[in-house]
Parts: sequence; structure tokens; C-alpha cells
Amino acid sequence: MLNSGYALLFLLWLVAALSACSEQPDLKPFTSDGCSLFPDASLITGNDWCSCCFEHDLAYWRGGTAAERARADVQLHDCVLERTQNVPLATVMYEGVKVGGSPQFYNWYRWGYGWNFERQYRKLTSPEATLADSLAHEYIDTAGGRVCQL
Repeated sequence: MLNSGYALLFLLWLVAALSACSEQPDLKPFTSDGCSLFPDASLITGNDWCSCCFEHDLAYWRGGTAAERARADVQLHDCVLERTQNVPLATVMYEGVKVGGSPQFYNWYRWGYGWNFERQYRKLTSPEATLADSLAHEYIDTAGGRVCQL
């Protein structure tokens, strides 16, 4: 038969373990600064690629796996290229995010910046993905289509 002290310790451990499993994911509300350390549009031609950066920010804020990051970076490149037809510009932006957006960098524009720094590359669980979707929609609904007028 179990000692009542051990039974109490086991019960406390079980409650702690179960409550840890039910904690809400720690995802900060979405923020975007457009193209971070890069212009949002051309002062010369008027070409605007801010919406490409906004979509990229959504992916970076949400985080996930290294493959998801690589896909987000390629999508940024392709979007900028489609909007501007400027291969060097799209390439510079792509290379910039590839080098500067690592989750190892402690900055506001790193991969997974909505999560705490320790998260690094990790697939979102179903509850995390649901929360991320909800917060992203909340931001977009609140912004009223003005996401690139920073």
C-alpha cells in the first residue's frame, strides 16, 4: 500500500503535469513594420512591394519549421519580382531575409518573432496554429486593409 505522503506527492505532480499540458500557447499579437530595414516602395518608380513584406511578416511572426521559413523567403522573392519585374531587387531582398532572419538572432524580425526566443524552428501544434490564425485575422480585420500604410 502507498504511503499517504507519496500519494499526495503523486497527486500534486499529476495536477502540475496536466495543467502544463493545458496552458495557452505564448504567442504575442501580430505586428508588422512593412519591409523592416528596407524601403516599402521605390522612390523613383513608385513600385510598391509592401504587401509582399506584410505577407512575409505574417509567416515570420507565426514561425514554424525551417522548410516553412525557406518557403516564405522564396514567396517574398517571387512576390517582389512579380510587382517590380526587378530581378536584382528581389534577389537582394531574398538574400537579406535569408541571412538576417535566422531564429538564432535576437531581433524583432527573426523567424518566429511572435514566440519567445527559445522556440527556434518548431512545427506549430494544432492549438498553436489555430491561435496564430485567429490573431492574424484579428489584426487584419482591425487594420481595415491599411496594413502597408505604416
